[in-house]
Amino acid sequence: MSLAEGCLTLTKHPEGCLMVFPRPVWEAFRAKVEALPMSAAGWKRIFLGSAMDVEIDSGSRVLISPELRSAAGLERDVHLIGMGNHLELWDAARHAAAEAAVLQQPMPEALQDFTF
Repeated sequence: MSLAEGCLTLTKHPEGCLMVFPRPVWEAFRAKVEALPMSAAGWKRIFLGSAMDVEIDSGSRVLISPELRSAAGLERDVHLIGMGNHLELWDAARHAAAEAAVLQQPMPEALQDFTF
C-alpha cells in the first residue's frame, strides 16, 4: 500500500473504527459499495456519506474531522492496524475490548485448517 500520493480517504467501519484508504484503493471500494442493491442503501449511506478525504501534511499527520473522531470514539491513544489494502484506526481501549471479544470466540471454521 502506497501512501506517497498524500491523499487518504477515511470512512466509518461497522465495528466502530475508521477505515483508512489510499486514494486508488478507496476508488475501488467506493465502486463496490455503489454497486450494492437498494436493500443495502443504509450501509451505502454510512460508507459513502461519512467518507472524507484528508491530506497527509509535511509532518506525516492527518487531521480527522470531529464527526469521524466521535464515530470511532477516538480519544488520546489510538492503534493504526494494517489490513492488507487499507488501514483501520481504532481507539486503543475500544480495540483492546474488540480483540478480547474475538479471542473469547471459538476459532472460525475458515481458519481451522490455516497454518500459522
